[in-house]
Amino acid sequence: MTPSQIGIIISILVYLCCMLLVGFVSSKDTNDVKDFYLGGRKLGPFVTAMSAEASDMSSYLLMGVPGLAYFSGIADAGWTAAGLIVGTYLNWLLTAGRLRNYTEALDAITIPEYFKKRFKDNSNIILCLGAAFILIFFVPYTASGFSACGKLFSSLFGVNYQLAMIVSAVIIIGYTTTGGFLAASKTDFIQSIVMTAALFFVLFYGIITAGGLGAVSENLKMFPGYLDISATYNNATGSADSYGLFSKITTFCWGLGYFGMPHILLRFMAVRKSSELTLSRRIASVWVVFSLGVAVILGIVGRAMTQSGVLETLIEADNPASASKAETLIVVLANQISEHNFLFALIAGVIIAGILASTMSTADSQLIAASSAVSENIIQETFGIKLSERAAMLTARITLITVAVFGVLIAWNPNSSIFSIVSFAWAGFGAVFGPAMIMSLYWKRANKFGTIAGMISGGVMVFIWKYLVRPMGGVWNLYELAPAFLVAIIMIVVVSLLTTAPDDDIVKKFEKVSKMS
Repeated sequence: MTPSQIGIIISILVYLCCMLLVGFVSSKDTNDVKDFYLGGRKLGPFVTAMSAEASDMSSYLLMGVPGLAYFSGIADAGWTAAGLIVGTYLNWLLTAGRLRNYTEALDAITIPEYFKKRFKDNSNIILCLGAAFILIFFVPYTASGFSACGKLFSSLFGVNYQLAMIVSAVIIIGYTTTGGFLAASKTDFIQSIVMTAALFFVLFYGIITAGGLGAVSENLKMFPGYLDISATYNNATGSADSYGLFSKITTFCWGLGYFGMPHILLRFMAVRKSSELTLSRRIASVWVVFSLGVAVILGIVGRAMTQSGVLETLIEADNPASASKAETLIVVLANQISEHNFLFALIAGVIIAGILASTMSTADSQLIAASSAVSENIIQETFGIKLSERAAMLTARITLITVAVFGVLIAWNPNSSIFSIVSFAWAGFGAVFGPAMIMSLYWKRANKFGTIAGMISGGVMVFIWKYLVRPMGGVWNLYELAPAFLVAIIMIVVVSLLTTAPDDDIVKKFEKVSKMS
């Protein structure tokens, strides 16, 4: 083992031990199921903001987005980032406060439970649907995180991809099952800081190594469309492909997904006081602008480094249409940094820890949400099986482990694309929960029948559009979130208007929460 690898391993081990320690300490404040799933609603504004954004910015922040920019240029990654920035701000502005007040008034600790109580659905259909969709889309989402860990250690140390993925999953499960939501939130806060430090250091290193910003721009001129917001570089043909208004709208629609992300919405529900959400929104908005902006620029700088000969190419010669290898850009850069001296190796270890942070911060939150869906929403409420506090905690932890196992199986193929996996799961949550969440918070005429119709139609449309419509190409090549979101909104409105209006008690509670917000 080389000195550089030893330095990296030391930094990573210190980081992982710190995360496990946080989980152990947090377990002392986790006394019941409500604490396990929502941290007792006692998160401060800083932890709320940064843990929400860290749980949002999964491995696609440090691997997916830079890889996409490296592969095809500024347009695809840039417009996606723009959509995410706008979506983040609007979600904090429109959803956070009202959801916090509503869930406290209804005493709801999960998203499906909120919908059940919001619409007085005694049949538990909404509850069961919500829990089922959480499981359907969280398993592949969690798989993307495990895949990132596998690629990370496989690229760094040449170890077996599957083995690295399993070890990473075990560590994430370890601190999450111990401390629950509080551990996930506290570690996410720390991880957001590590992620930020990793991004900025690698970016500055890349710019200096490439010869400065002027050299970066000069080296990329030979790639037609690479620095154009209305074109992308085609690696197969060496020419520019048009990136028109339709394509921009498609990628910008990523922002719609925020309104339906259970692991982010839970942070809104867990804040100490709704009045503190204004500060949280400002912190989160600033952080997401800087982090996504740096991620896009990093991919561009990385391609310039390759062109200037100071970095190996990450475009597979025998498969130029594949962007999977490009997602290892930050790993390759960290490895290069570690070769300078032992101090740089320790810094490279921190960068790798940043990649782990981006993965772990999302995976732990997803596992908590999936666990609550099974233990609370399906077993206890849908099937009516009453569990003691101890049994409920045990069930939650067993569910968490089971979801992780399925995630590992989905990510077993080392050639799977992190960005592709995340985009599908993102569309699923955005279409199933996003329209239902917006309408439940802002339209008092919405009822349980419309919500059920919207959730089902949104979820089904994601599959139909991705696998049947989108492959037709041309104008049909639209990101599945946009059409699915629109269909769900229409179904909620139409079905709600055609069915019985909500009773007076539901309307009064809606008006009370609206005044509070």
